[in-house]
Amino acid sequence: MNYEDFFTNRSTSEISKDLLGRTLSFNNGNEILSGTIVEAEAYVGVKDRAAHSYGGRRSQANEGLYRPGGSLYIYSQRQYFFFDVACQAAVEPQGVLIRAIDPLTGIDTMIKNRNGKTGPLLTNGPGKMMQALGITSRKWDLARLEDSPFDIDINHKRKIEEITALPRVGINQSDPKWAKKKLRFIVAGNPYVSDIKKKDVKQNHEFI
Repeated sequence: MNYEDFFTNRSTSEISKDLLGRTLSFNNGNEILSGTIVEAEAYVGVKDRAAHSYGGRRSQANEGLYRPGGSLYIYSQRQYFFFDVACQAAVEPQGVLIRAIDPLTGIDTMIKNRNGKTGPLLTNGPGKMMQALGITSRKWDLARLEDSPFDIDINHKRKIEEITALPRVGINQSDPKWAKKKLRFIVAGNPYVSDIKKKDVKQNHEFI
């Protein structure tokens, strides 16, 4: 299976769930920084009030969403950058935001990139994750995954005990329908999930 097939052959919410347990990696030219995806958030296009493409909005800033599945949509908010992959066919502007990874390789470099942050604070959120990977620009926005230094292992995934679907984070509560939709998928109990409470962390999370 290639990236385009993976990111177009079912609904965006199903793609988001299937990304959990897979390895996201970034080759910085000196080493490979990587982690297991433990949180992913679906955005389902023009009808989705939380999506950057809601209502058919299209601009140079969100063009990545309108590219074929497997294209990168890297955007910025304040000083942080976010990693989104377009889903579905071209001009069907849906995507999945990778929100958190459980680090695997290049951890010392990630800690330096995060100014000494360690443990879950290293990568437990989409902006933190990209900072840990050393991403400081939108250079790879619009690139195909296979033509970029990023990689998602679509051929292998680690075993997951439980996936939980939750409402997305930071959605405008003035629209309760979309604010409450459970389109954020997490590996239940993993400490690197972005807003997990201490009481919900599983002590043994070796499954991921």
